[in-house]
Amino acid sequence: MRRKNDILLKSAFEEAFPDLLTFFFTDAESIFDIRRGFEFMDKELNELFPELEKKGGSRFADMLVKTYLLNGQEEWILIHLEIQGEGTQDFAARMFQYWYRIYDRYSVDIIALAVFTGGKNQKRPDSFHKSFLGTEIHYKYNAYHILDHTEKQLLEMENPFALIVLAAQKVLLIDKIPEEELAEQRLTIARALIKSQRYKNEQIRRFIFFLKTFIHIDNQKINSKFEREVDLLTGNKHAMGIIETIKMLEREEAFEEGVEKGLELGVEKGEEKRNRLFVTNLLLNTDFDISKIASLAGLTHEYVQKVKDQLEQ
Repeated sequence: MRRKNDILLKSAFEEAFPDLLTFFFTDAESIFDIRRGFEFMDKELNELFPELEKKGGSRFADMLVKTYLLNGQEEWILIHLEIQGEGTQDFAARMFQYWYRIYDRYSVDIIALAVFTGGKNQKRPDSFHKSFLGTEIHYKYNAYHILDHTEKQLLEMENPFALIVLAAQKVLLIDKIPEEELAEQRLTIARALIKSQRYKNEQIRRFIFFLKTFIHIDNQKINSKFEREVDLLTGNKHAMGIIETIKMLEREEAFEEGVEKGLELGVEKGEEKRNRLFVTNLLLNTDFDISKIASLAGLTHEYVQKVKDQLEQ
């Protein structure tokens, strides 16, 4: 669950990146040339840290982003952002390691930001210090915890990224409060997004999908109520056409039948089943391309393409 939520949160951060910049940096619109867009450098980040691959892991919640400035003095700047859950041991040292490897490769200014997503007692290091016999290093970076703002403050902000932060707060409540209460809080976030009237239907659809998947509730009755409420709030404008819906349901049924057969044959078990379900969910409910899904899921391009081809058969 932790890995899945990290991937979803990273995806939400990418989609709302202009809003992320204005959330964390008040002068962002006068500093960054947001109209030129951004380049998410996952491949380059992996190349800088090949030892992670050798250990069988990946830093799927880390981000390296190229963005452009308005002042004309520098062509581009790198933003390193790390999403960090509960564990923070050696975190500051790793942030410094990121800085010097990125700087050594690109020789440009770097903005580093750590976003902590653990509980209220999570440690939140914001600097790295090392000294020995007159040689000294002090590295300080931007640090933010999702609990630094209250729910009231986040709901009052005219920035959709604040609702992503609020959703991350609610994830901390999973298994700690009744599902009905969690569902109501999830709906509060959806209402805030829709009633602001600042977003296009496609933006609303994508955020609602993120909200349902990120703040996951197993109870189908509760989820159906959530969908009905969203339909009422949007006038059902976000809903898919009937033909698209039927095709999606047919694909889902065919996939579920295939998974059951695979399990009977002992072909798909454990992690394999979870990988297929996650990839299938993204293929059916987003317009992400193959490369994007492979990156989010930490799987190969060929694997995602194979699942896609099976869904289309």
